Amino acid sequence: MKILSIVGARPNFMKVAPLHRAFAKDSTIESRIIHTGQHYDAKMSDVFFNQLELPKPDYFLGIGGGSHTVQTAKIMLEFEQVMLAEKPDVVLVVGDVNSTIACATVAVKEHIPVVHVEAGLRSGDRRMPEEINRIMTDSISDQLFVTESAGMVNLRNEGVADEKVHFVGNVMIDSLVYYREKASKLTILDDFGLEPKTYVLVTMHRPSNVDDEQGLKNILEIVRTTSEKRKILFPVHPRTLRNMETFGLLDELKTLPNVILLDPQGYLEFLQLMANAELIITDSGGIQEETTFLQVPCITFRASTERPVTVELGTNYLLSDLNPASVNTLVLDILEGNAKKGTIPPLWDGRAAERIAAILKEKYAG
Repeated sequence: MKILSIVGARPNFMKVAPLHRAFAKDSTIESRIIHTGQHYDAKMSDVFFNQLELPKPDYFLGIGGGSHTVQTAKIMLEFEQVMLAEKPDVVLVVGDVNSTIACATVAVKEHIPVVHVEAGLRSGDRRMPEEINRIMTDSISDQLFVTESAGMVNLRNEGVADEKVHFVGNVMIDSLVYYREKASKLTILDDFGLEPKTYVLVTMHRPSNVDDEQGLKNILEIVRTTSEKRKILFPVHPRTLRNMETFGLLDELKTLPNVILLDPQGYLEFLQLMANAELIITDSGGIQEETTFLQVPCITFRASTERPVTVELGTNYLLSDLNPASVNTLVLDILEGNAKKGTIPPLWDGRAAERIAAILKEKYAG
């Protein structure tokens, strides 16, 4: 059984790594990795592949940037050639980036089974391109692997047949469990003179938060007021950095006392920073899940979340707008020791990839 696994953006690497490892344990499974290059930075991409112990991709499509339409179209054209050359038995896509829907569409057109890992997540906000990618990918996939119970409900409500849906757990947590000890040996906290649970980690990158001047001013104010209470570590996304500079806010950000600005970090470095933070402030999707497993309080700036289990069971707080006053009140409460006590969701045990491999072998081997 030949499986083509698609990676396009950094979060995909963490999801495919445990799957590739599980496939490699079975001699009847031939695992190939296709890197579309949707988000590609040579330095960071190499770091992620090396840290996650992934082999060099069998194909690198080199797509790069462009509008959503241009990017998706380019991926489809290039991936079609891979499909014709490889003739796989299964195409596996993860997450919700443009590479996910592009490669799934090509596979379906070629009558090759598509499996979607991290299926069924819904934010309810169709202004998010990721939401459209999720809905479309789930609608054409043959097997859907779900991370949390809300995903099961969403797919059932959309009329997806029960036999196509599998509640297997979270492959992102597989990576976290597998690499946590390795990350703990890094000296990144010492490098910045930090003690565990004495700093706040900040990441912001979503267009809805960082593409307009008022949103960036709010972020700057949140960072400023929080830095009066704790040291801040802020790995700055290229988009955020560029927009801060465009609106003339970067110099003020750089001069804030008690704030350390970092380049985007490798997976292991960021895992170590997350695990030891007192609080994380973000607008990320995956960080909501990782902090829930790590039992670290997390404030997420999103109108809605496609991962409700992180709020219902986990340590995540969802705030719908970047209101500095509201944020300051919540931050103070958390730093005073009043953070909610979360629990780890069902099947987030580091073995999701094993369950997926077993189901794929049952469905498609032989």
